[in-house]
Amino acid sequence: MITVLDSIKLSTDFLAGKGIESPRTNAELLLADIIECKRLDLYLLFDRPLNEIELQRYREYIKRRASFEPLQYILGKVEFYGLELSVNKSVLIPRPETELLVENIINKFSNDKNLKILDIGCGSGNISIALALNLISTNIITTDISKEALRLAHANAKKHNVSSRIKFQNHDILKNDLNDFPMFDVIVSNPPYVSKESFSSLQREIKEFEPRTAVTDEDDGYTFYKVIANKALPKLIPNGNLFFEIALGQADEVIKIMDQNHFTNIKTIKDYQKIDRIVYGEVQ
Repeated sequence: MITVLDSIKLSTDFLAGKGIESPRTNAELLLADIIECKRLDLYLLFDRPLNEIELQRYREYIKRRASFEPLQYILGKVEFYGLELSVNKSVLIPRPETELLVENIINKFSNDKNLKILDIGCGSGNISIALALNLISTNIITTDISKEALRLAHANAKKHNVSSRIKFQNHDILKNDLNDFPMFDVIVSNPPYVSKESFSSLQREIKEFEPRTAVTDEDDGYTFYKVIANKALPKLIPNGNLFFEIALGQADEVIKIMDQNHFTNIKTIKDYQKIDRIVYGEVQ
């Protein structure tokens, strides 16, 4: 029989040979999911033999990861802001950088009640759900162009008991205005910000598996910032705030876009790698 340790060693070598980053970590996380334990618990189970069903599932997992399918899609879940969220190929995988966006909105509005928030391009619902759980009596409208993404986001919201405070709406911000939407205290978006030119240089996991429409605007990377800044302005109450997540090197241009759209008190926030990651401003 093949043991846990044997399986991890063989899979680590196989993934490393395929060019997968952190092959040992990947091998351990995939196996821990199959035998339903925490990754660290594997170290107490090194001599445990795997049965044929477990081996077959593990081989399939490793085969998928070796083809560069993201670990999170294989597991069907990801942790975001302390929450376990379901993910699939219809949504972008939530990143740790976006936790900083959520954290700063929570900190800024922690003493406010009955906030109305609009989340444009919700994907898995990670931003909306985290905000709903951490801001008292907040009501959120969350939009996405993808009906499949909205279904998954709704399921994640139900799982965390906040679906009654989040309205999910199929909406294309590039083609449609926000005239029928109410006024908001906060509008937030982590839009597709990779330029068409840069898309080809991304990791294979992103290029080949994550939804392209959630990654690139098929232009210069600024399309959504321009459109959202323009359409958000009349839908924010006085002193309302617009928050964006941005990519490396985009801060100056996004600040310019917000300034041109008459936002004031525009600020940037750096992530833990000292990269400008968030831009936000308010309306008078």
